Amino acid sequence: MKLCMIGTGYVGLVSGACFSEFGIEVTCVDSNAEKIAQMNDGKIPIYEPGLEDLVANNMAAGRLDFTTDLTSAVAVADAVFIAVGTPSRRGDGHADLSYVFAASKEIASAMDGYTVVVTKSTVPVGTGREVERIIREARPDAEFDVVSNPEFLREGSAIEDFMRPDRVVIGVGNEQASDLMQRIYRPLHLIQTPILFTSLETAELVKYATNAFLATKITFINEVADLCEMVGGNVHDVARGMGLDGRIGGKFLHPGPGYGGSCFPKDTLALVRTAQTVGAEMKIVESVVDVNANRKKAMAQRVVAACQGSVVGKTIALLGVTFKPNTDDMRESPSLDIVPALQKAGATVKAYDPAGMDDARTMLSDVQWCEDTYEVLDDADALVIVTEWNEFRSLDLERVRSLLKEPVIVDLRNIYDPEIMAEAGFRYSSIGRPDRVNAAESGRKAG
Repeated sequence: MKLCMIGTGYVGLVSGACFSEFGIEVTCVDSNAEKIAQMNDGKIPIYEPGLEDLVANNMAAGRLDFTTDLTSAVAVADAVFIAVGTPSRRGDGHADLSYVFAASKEIASAMDGYTVVVTKSTVPVGTGREVERIIREARPDAEFDVVSNPEFLREGSAIEDFMRPDRVVIGVGNEQASDLMQRIYRPLHLIQTPILFTSLETAELVKYATNAFLATKITFINEVADLCEMVGGNVHDVARGMGLDGRIGGKFLHPGPGYGGSCFPKDTLALVRTAQTVGAEMKIVESVVDVNANRKKAMAQRVVAACQGSVVGKTIALLGVTFKPNTDDMRESPSLDIVPALQKAGATVKAYDPAGMDDARTMLSDVQWCEDTYEVLDDADALVIVTEWNEFRSLDLERVRSLLKEPVIVDLRNIYDPEIMAEAGFRYSSIGRPDRVNAAESGRKAG
């Protein structure tokens, strides 16, 4: 069996490499010749744990290759996966499907014999039917079917998610295409992965509904965290109490500065716009979009408050700038709101991130970029933990305090215990938990 993967972004590259690990011959296609050349040289353009080795091993085995020649790759493929970008369209928030439709036209001209065309990109309801129309219009004689196979990959654990998924969703309209998709995913039968066969429209909606629901859980617990701060509750205990209810579950009940990344922001907005287009109400998701955007903007004020109401002339150290750990993805990261707001308030910002600084340099200006965790702390007036990378979870607290001019830490990911931080002499602020101040420090203030 031979597959063609059009697009070598996050979804296309990970999916193509994982399919080749199944023993399938996979050709990944991209119009960016420089990018293709880099990958053929073993240089992976994204940060994802384990991906570089996976690509190298399957290239060496002859199961995975990269090319700009779409025509040749499509002509010999049993199935062609469209994994191109679907960013939010400027001005209205709808998903930009221009890359999907352009790929569809190219596929139409290149197909040779029966081919299954699979939309792997996250696309709104109705996209599969439009892809089918485009191909049929260009090639009335072609034998093909269009299938929807949405991805559910989390950045930082994408390979594990692909190899051991909770489920595989396949939107398909006939037995021939269904049989081929079952053959592609046959290795997952060994671990009894549920495979859900639906209509095209249902499969497309599953992806958006899933991401919108997860975004809602995050936003809900963030608002509960704010309430906890006002009434003296502990959001971690609240979340645990909620999560032990089997109807709710504990995943995504982790308070923080708001969600970001390549999926939740654009997918929630696209779902809202789709609903508005057809006259359906999605008021909950609309509120989630608004609340999350406002939350990210408000995080800088937490830092100002921790610095006794002003950051004018102060240096603020940031640990982490990516939207989550184990990725270099800066898209919609809370840091993109936090840094400019702190600078506008009069602060100098210095930052360190294990993987995201190359992209961050192009998106954030006037930031002092540092080479390691402790360099960023040196002579700073306060530390802000923005991303919960593992290397930030066990800081040498004595060293941290010796480097900071003031013992101020704002932990936007709640990775430390307030009691321990107070005992270590820090003015420690977190999300949805009672702040603790060292007793000696409190005494000095009272005196």
